[in-house]
Amino acid sequence: MAKIIALANQKGGVGKTTTAINLASSLAVLEQKVLLIDADPQANATSGMGFDIRTIKTSIYECLIEDLDPNGIILDTQVENLDLIPSHIDLVGAEIEMTNMPGREKILREVIRKIEPGYDFIFIDCSPSLGLITLNALTASDSVLIPVQCEYYALEGLGKLLNTIKIVQNRLNTKLEIEGFLLTMYDARLRLSNQVVEEVKKHFQKMVFDTIIQRNIRLSESPSFGKPVVMYDVNSTGAVNYLNLARELLQKNNMTRISNSEKVID
Repeated sequence: MAKIIALANQKGGVGKTTTAINLASSLAVLEQKVLLIDADPQANATSGMGFDIRTIKTSIYECLIEDLDPNGIILDTQVENLDLIPSHIDLVGAEIEMTNMPGREKILREVIRKIEPGYDFIFIDCSPSLGLITLNALTASDSVLIPVQCEYYALEGLGKLLNTIKIVQNRLNTKLEIEGFLLTMYDARLRLSNQVVEEVKKHFQKMVFDTIIQRNIRLSESPSFGKPVVMYDVNSTGAVNYLNLARELLQKNNMTRISNSEKVID
């Protein structure tokens, strides 16, 4: 069964979609079978994987609202082992349409159950809000990964997110855990970045990933080319950071695959 991870933070511009694309791609490169679900009406994860959102005819919206079989809309990406369920601007109206639907918080969970057996990891890229779609993502997930940018007001709004997670744990999804806090947009030259790292680690301690995502031009450029950074420039700092994060995630979940050659002792 797949490990389902939601990427959530209601604060925008923290590197959430960047992490969704590049962590999913890095795990795929490490021979994990991965599905990325774009659950953000802005559809940045869809375009960031090289798809023209103007040509998307069916998306996660139809699965949520019209009970469309998700197996029929899964897209192959340019990264081997990585599939995508795209988003569309229509998703903006989904929360209103879902309001009176029975079991409205669990609709996405039912969608994922139809496709879960074929994957090792499923990532859900949430919108920068704590609305009904994000609530669905948290209800459907095993854990939530929270990107935190190394900038002023880094911890702003995290209390509200953590409170929402606690409500979901108590009422909708008792198995939900925090996968970890990921520090993003780190610039070693700035004293502020180092202060934020210290502050976040002081607050959340072992829940913070050891891997830190540094500011990197190649990482910033890659979405405009419709490629994850590991396909755009595998030698860049951004690619190395996300490959390290993927390895750390595998180790944390006891899913590290050791090749036969590495098992040989000289």
